[in-house]
Amino acid sequence: MLHILTQSPFKTDIDMLLRCVNAGDDLLLTQDGVIAALEGTRYLELLLAAPISISVLREDLEARGLLAQISTKTDAIGYTDFVRLAVKHERQITW
Repeated sequence: MLHILTQSPFKTDIDMLLRCVNAGDDLLLTQDGVIAALEGTRYLELLLAAPISISVLREDLEARGLLAQISTKTDAIGYTDFVRLAVKHERQITW
């Protein structure tokens, strides 16, 4: 399943999100959700402990001036890779 986090982690029930993920799922951080990829945050630690792959939409990072501050343990991707994730996962949920 593809999970897409569009809201700030400060406005999202991250614990609920983590209860809904399964091994092999992908998480894409977009819009204000990219804040969850900031290096050294509690939210990033929680997400990295889950059995999922974490991608961050590069354009949203750039729009917020955060590209240099995200963790190297996440993948900054463009819209083409976003489409690949959407095609890979028949089921998707937006948080």
